[in-house]
Amino acid sequence: MSNEKWNVTFIITRQKGANPPYPQTFQLEVDPDEYVLDGVERIWAFHDRSLAFRHACHHSTCGACGMRVNGVEKLTCITTIRSVTHNGGTLRVEPLRNFPVVSDLVVDMSDMYVRLDMADFNQVADLEDAKLGYEKVAPSAQGEEYERLVDCIECGCCISACPIALTTSEYMGPAVLAGIQHSYVQTGDPALLELADQASGAWRCHSAYECSAVCPSNVDPGWRIMNLRRRVVGQRIAHFFGR
Repeated sequence: MSNEKWNVTFIITRQKGANPPYPQTFQLEVDPDEYVLDGVERIWAFHDRSLAFRHACHHSTCGACGMRVNGVEKLTCITTIRSVTHNGGTLRVEPLRNFPVVSDLVVDMSDMYVRLDMADFNQVADLEDAKLGYEKVAPSAQGEEYERLVDCIECGCCISACPIALTTSEYMGPAVLAGIQHSYVQTGDPALLELADQASGAWRCHSAYECSAVCPSNVDPGWRIMNLRRRVVGQRIAHFFGR
C-alpha cells in the first residue's frame, strides 16, 4: 500500500428482484494500490449495507468475486484500483453478464456448475495428474496420497465475456468445454467428445478468444476448445473408418 490518496467515483449496478437495474454512485477516498473488492466492501460497510456481492478468499483462489470492472471481467480481489482508473476517475462495477442476477453484483451460476458436472470436471486432481510439465512429484510418505487443485477456479468470467453465451443460452460455454477437454485428456473417455460434438458444444464457438483474454488463471479456454475440436474430428474420422 502507498500513502497516496485518490478520490474515485464508484458506480455500482444495483438490482433487486424483478426490478430493472440502476446505477448508484458512491464517492470514496482510496489508496490506489487497494483492490476493487476493498472499495466494494467499504461501500457495504460504511455506505449501504443492502449491497449484495460475493467474496471469500481474497487471493484469487475461490473465484467468488468475479465482476465486470469498467466493462471488463475481473477478479476484483486482485484488480488494483490504480490499474483500472485514475485520481478523480470513475470506476463502474457491474455483475457478470450471461448469468441471471440474484441481487446486485451476485449472479446465479448453478447452470454452469451442472454442466461442469456433466463434463466430469473435478477441481481437485491427483498430484500426478495435475502436475505441470516442469514439476517433479516427491514420493508420498507411508502411502499418503496428495491432491492438487487444477487451475480453473470456476469464476464465470470466461462465460461473461463470451459473445456466443450472450446470444445463445444453450451454448455450453468456455468453462464447460475447457472442462471437457481437460477431462478427456485425463481419462480418454470417448463419451466426453460425443458430449462436445453438438451444435451447442464445441462447434458453436466462434473463436473470439475473449474467454482466454479475461481468464484470471491462464487456463486459456479458447485454445482448449480448438484442441477439443481437433479431437472430435479425429474421433469422427476413426468412426468413419470403423476404428
